[in-house]
Amino acid sequence: MKRYTFNTEERKRNIIAFIGIVVLIYMVRLFFLQIVNNEYKISADNNAFLNKILYPSRGLVYDRNDKLLVYNQPTYDVMFVPREVEAFDTLDFCNILNMTTDEFHKRWKDVKDARKNPGYSTYTPQTFSTQLSNREYGVLQEKMYKFPGFYIQYRTIRDYAYPNASHVLGYIAEADKKKMEEDSYYSRGDYVGKSGVENSYETYLRGEKGTEILLRDAHGRIKGRYENGQYDRKAVPGKNLKLSIDMDLQAYGEMLMRNKRGAIVMIEPATGEVLCLVATPCYDPAIMVGRQFRESYSRLYSDPNKPLFNRAIQGTYPPGSTFKPAQALIFLQEGAIEPSSSFSCMHGYPVLGGRPGCHPHASPLSLVPAIATSCNAYFCYGLRALLDNRKTYPTVQEALETWKNDIVSEGYGYRLGIDLPGESRGYIPNSNVYDKVFGKHWSSSTIISIAIGQGEITATPLQIANLATTIANRGYFYTPHIVKEIEGEAPDTAMMERRYTHIAKEHYEVVVEGMAQAVAGGTAGSTCKGINLSSHGIIVCGKTGTAENPHGKDHSAFMGFAPKDNPQVAIAVYVENAGYGATWAVPIGKLMVEKYLLGAIPAQDKWIEERVKDTEILPYVAKKN
Repeated sequence: MKRYTFNTEERKRNIIAFIGIVVLIYMVRLFFLQIVNNEYKISADNNAFLNKILYPSRGLVYDRNDKLLVYNQPTYDVMFVPREVEAFDTLDFCNILNMTTDEFHKRWKDVKDARKNPGYSTYTPQTFSTQLSNREYGVLQEKMYKFPGFYIQYRTIRDYAYPNASHVLGYIAEADKKKMEEDSYYSRGDYVGKSGVENSYETYLRGEKGTEILLRDAHGRIKGRYENGQYDRKAVPGKNLKLSIDMDLQAYGEMLMRNKRGAIVMIEPATGEVLCLVATPCYDPAIMVGRQFRESYSRLYSDPNKPLFNRAIQGTYPPGSTFKPAQALIFLQEGAIEPSSSFSCMHGYPVLGGRPGCHPHASPLSLVPAIATSCNAYFCYGLRALLDNRKTYPTVQEALETWKNDIVSEGYGYRLGIDLPGESRGYIPNSNVYDKVFGKHWSSSTIISIAIGQGEITATPLQIANLATTIANRGYFYTPHIVKEIEGEAPDTAMMERRYTHIAKEHYEVVVEGMAQAVAGGTAGSTCKGINLSSHGIIVCGKTGTAENPHGKDHSAFMGFAPKDNPQVAIAVYVENAGYGATWAVPIGKLMVEKYLLGAIPAQDKWIEERVKDTEILPYVAKKN
């Protein structure tokens, strides 16, 4: 029989290796549990501590005259730590919070759903219910001992000093899943700005959360602050904002536009600060606070007049004749006309059988009276002189691209960059658009409607007001902006950089004179003499527009600035389905300019105020089946 022998040294090495492997496995496992996976550490810490979040107060909002517009009111949320919740009387709990048991179970399920509540953990505080009423808070506070694992968290909600400027101020609402995934600052139950300055200045307004570390005993009861608060982190309040808006002017504009759809935009030419931004219909911002938010939002969202829609910066309309001063500047710049160039008007543009048509006035006309009388034919001839000039431009496509680049430099076709969300760009067509529709063979007559701000051209009321600003400044503008100052922040130098057009300064004086004569009424057929303030020593420059609307009655528009020299305000008024520009946009513009420059409406103009504010011009909107 063969005998086996064992090597003592080899056996020793094998035993040592086995022990080493076991030790290594334990070390790896301990490393994973203690370093990589912090679940047990969290469990231990949460048994001993409660890390309570301290929510900062949102920054306050003031108008340009330091009137408080938006402030905070205290509110309370119901929080809980899931692993600490023990059996409790859910019916009593529901009665206190005025909810059904079905709603209770749904909320409980939603909190535990990681898809709806990213970052959910049984060890960390979760939001169960927000914005308790004073009655709910009082009753729950007395009975809190009956609901282990729950506690009340102090928060703040917005409140408003005025029922105005809803589109400027915006509203806040609970952060959704997308926002929580994009920014780790937010967790379930947190609030974030959804519109207006609440949205665009969210990172300034929200502040920084703090933390309070509280000690627990073996039964989970709070025994006090850990190390007397040595490791607590205070919440940092949000920064206050000072807006460029004049709230008195804003409220007055909203009153004039009551029961009308449209917008008023007023800008200070010397700074680009927006003095008022009215978009109607609007709403009282106070209805978007608290538990009424969902109901209010649903009602506003389903309203056929779209009060959530900010027409001042999102509405895109044909600018109509308010576009003619911009056209005149391009024709002069590109040498298509001279100030003395005259064209005849036989009730319209004869090349297309009298279309576009025109109203009665003297003929022929040079540029200044053409602007004053808003002669359609003149600007059609001007566009033809530019686009069909083969001596300067080998093709009509090259001529239109020159025109487009010039008009874009005047603030059309792209977003101006106002510090509010949702700004529309409007639309300025390029040659490719017409090549696709008409092929390569088209001319000025094919697209002649763009000469008078119709056809494919659209613009926002903000862009129309900005054109008035650019003409007032004789060739430049500042990016329009709503916020004047941010607490503790240096001014945004980008907002104070002049943005020059392609048009030489000398051409602006001719256009300014034409707009002044349109208001002065010295020329037969003047279109906006109703805004004349010469009796107050103020020369107003303006231009009306009656914009054709394929979906109903024409829109009424006006844009202008005052005074003529050293202008203090530029304005655009746009009233949907209101007909001639002189009928409604001009009197509204007159009252707004008087309110701002004179401080009050003169007695002789009170009848205009009464007529405007008492008139409803809301078009019929068919309801969906």
